[in-house]
Amino acid sequence: MQLILRNLPRFFHTSITKLAVEKSALAALRKKTGYTFANCKKALEMHNNDVTKAEQWLKEQAQALGWSKATKLEGRTTAQGLIGVAIDNRDGVLVEVNCETDFVARNVEFEKMVKEATEVCLNHLKASKNSAGLVTKVGFDTEQLRSLKGNDGKSLADKLALMIGNVGENATLKRAVGIKVSEGIHLAGYAHPSGKSSNNILLGRIGSILAIKSVNPEKSEVEELGKGLCQHIVGMAPKTVGKGDEKPATNKEEEIILLHQDYLLDDSMTVKEILEENQVAVVDFKRFECGETTNNSNEEEPQQVKAEASQ
Repeated sequence: MQLILRNLPRFFHTSITKLAVEKSALAALRKKTGYTFANCKKALEMHNNDVTKAEQWLKEQAQALGWSKATKLEGRTTAQGLIGVAIDNRDGVLVEVNCETDFVARNVEFEKMVKEATEVCLNHLKASKNSAGLVTKVGFDTEQLRSLKGNDGKSLADKLALMIGNVGENATLKRAVGIKVSEGIHLAGYAHPSGKSSNNILLGRIGSILAIKSVNPEKSEVEELGKGLCQHIVGMAPKTVGKGDEKPATNKEEEIILLHQDYLLDDSMTVKEILEENQVAVVDFKRFECGETTNNSNEEEPQQVKAEASQ
């Protein structure tokens, strides 16, 4: 029997082409945004398969969801997290971002947030022309951090809310300190335990920044020593540099003075002896430990500190 097909509707090709376009747009949107199949499909349906408009809508929804979750989760304890350490020539920053659990602290989205906060702080410090003496220290508290903006014009508060929406756990921008040094001063940084590096940003649970200078201009190889001293500061937690000729009143006082501590990488020598041997002087340092209690000290308020080198 012969079939006659000429009178059937001719919509097969059109339907197949349209379906292919929809699948292509859906795949492109999911790859670009990382959002779920259902959300991407809904966004495309609402915007007639316009990927650009759908992407914008998804970001707005994600931001709104993030703010909603951030509001609901606000107040929950955030004792875990990461320290970000970054140095660019004569500018360096330490940034602490907290979350609720160690599991989220290892989350890629959370790490990305810490890196971005660290980069934004570093750029802000580099743009600042204010300096005083050998070292200028600038502190950032939570609200100051939240108001800083990235290159895209969005505040760290907005970026944090979006991250909270994605991970479903409370997080806070706790504090940061920026250190700007004059010419002739070398900055070194270190993060522990992971010390993950990305775009010159180190991540860990403890971080330190050190400012040192060569006493002898002809002996200027201080980079490796700077890293070792940063490791010492992370491990031994000194509270102050100290002075070479001082005598600690008690053993407890001696334990927190950098110059009088046994050097972590060679306990047969003190830090003072290591400095003298290498002809360098410590100008200043800063150490952050994730989750440590702060007492609203100067590190949390904008400041400029003139520091004299100690050896």
